[in-house]
Amino acid sequence: MEIDKVINECDDRRLKNKYNRAIYVIRRSLALYSTEKMAFSFNGGKDSTVLLHLLRAGYHLHKEEQGLINSDPNGFPIRTIYFETPSVFPEINAFTYHTASIYGLQMDIIRTDVKSGLDALVKTRKIRAILLGVRVGDPTAVGQEQFSPSSPGWPPFMRVNPILDWSYRDIWAFLLTCKVPYCCLYDQGYTSIGSIHDTLPNSLLCSRNAASGAETFRPAYMLLDGRLERAGRGKKVPSGHQCPATTNNGFTGMDMGRKGTLSAAIIIVGDEILSGIVEDQLGPSLCRKLHSIGWSVTQVAVARNDIDCVAEEIESRKCASDMVFLCGGVGPLHSDVSLAGVAKAFGVRLAPHEEFEESLGHASNKQSTCTGNEMVLLPENITELLHHKKLPVPLIKCENIIILSATNISELDNQWDCLIDMSRSTGLIQLLEPFIVKSVTTNLSSIEVAKPLSKLCLEFPDLLIGCYRKSRSGTLVICITGKDGSQIDLALEELRKKFPSDTLLD
Repeated sequence: MEIDKVINECDDRRLKNKYNRAIYVIRRSLALYSTEKMAFSFNGGKDSTVLLHLLRAGYHLHKEEQGLINSDPNGFPIRTIYFETPSVFPEINAFTYHTASIYGLQMDIIRTDVKSGLDALVKTRKIRAILLGVRVGDPTAVGQEQFSPSSPGWPPFMRVNPILDWSYRDIWAFLLTCKVPYCCLYDQGYTSIGSIHDTLPNSLLCSRNAASGAETFRPAYMLLDGRLERAGRGKKVPSGHQCPATTNNGFTGMDMGRKGTLSAAIIIVGDEILSGIVEDQLGPSLCRKLHSIGWSVTQVAVARNDIDCVAEEIESRKCASDMVFLCGGVGPLHSDVSLAGVAKAFGVRLAPHEEFEESLGHASNKQSTCTGNEMVLLPENITELLHHKKLPVPLIKCENIIILSATNISELDNQWDCLIDMSRSTGLIQLLEPFIVKSVTTNLSSIEVAKPLSKLCLEFPDLLIGCYRKSRSGTLVICITGKDGSQIDLALEELRKKFPSDTLLD
């Protein structure tokens, strides 16, 4: 096929590697599922456009490997689903339908909400796997792998993510190398396209005519820093609604609702943790604290003492979570790069902060006059200081990032108690019903409990059901987590019915 030929003949080694890995995932999915039970989610954006052509190439190679000659090289038998909403850009709509006609896509147009549409698709079309153009850094990519089952409470299907490890640069390298058509909005400065209500051209691509003062925008592929591709998103969203996160199985553009649960990500900064010199204690403690106020933790990541590494972690989490807690890397040392990483992730500079400098001076019982102190340089225009009488120095909040300076459990306990105290009066952190965790233990093997537990997950989709062993030969602990105690008790009752009475112990 032409796409395969072009990629193999190009000089871009990185693109070749990305292409080959994506094709492997596609061919594996074609080996696992028949084309009648697969669907492809196409939304007219750059990522799904790349995936379309990868699927066409992968399908052709799959048929070729089977020794079957495809009579129609442009044929594409995998069902294509398109969620059409009133808020979609007209250009996206036009490109989607035009692309469907060119490549003979079997389109299912869905105009309901995503969950209802998928439910109908799974039931009526018997779809078992859906291929998605999700990439790491997307709000929907948190916790996903190349093959990820749908989330609890959703219709059962396998999410297949062939381009999960692709970057912004990889997407444009593919589109430009293969010379395939893409939506015209990308040539008008749009780098990430959502709805007409929350998307503008990326200001980083803006050029102003010196004589007339008129503004023009360079094409999306000219954006140098791919981490800033979403800089044009969220501009029309009302204040206080910063990139809300949703558990939506990789489908973007609609708020699914989270049944009273907010999500948080935790980023711990420290080379000493990654080298194994120090064992992280702040992350697990913060997870427990967040669970106690009803928040779910979607990710705990450890980043190097490197500005780019910290910025990358923040960039990928800040829109995927309602709040991000950043611990470590705060101070005057050369290795304290957390604040610089935050500034880079938001595309702002570090600037002197007089109020914070004064607070540092009071904390050290003398007025600080050292203007070179890195501690007084904070991300410009996005910094809010969180004062509390029990805190010698205020905590720092940048948009939805809370930066904790704690270096041990005692300091973390104090800072957390102050945050909760402030939240009761200001709503800084929304305090929800805490999670309830109940567990039972069993000496049964993992193989013996696997199938009954899978069935229990389907019966109670709103509960989190997990297992772990404290040691390889230890007993298996089955945990059920949720906010409705009666539902958890009912799930435990159903669980006991699935096993002999003497095999489960409280």
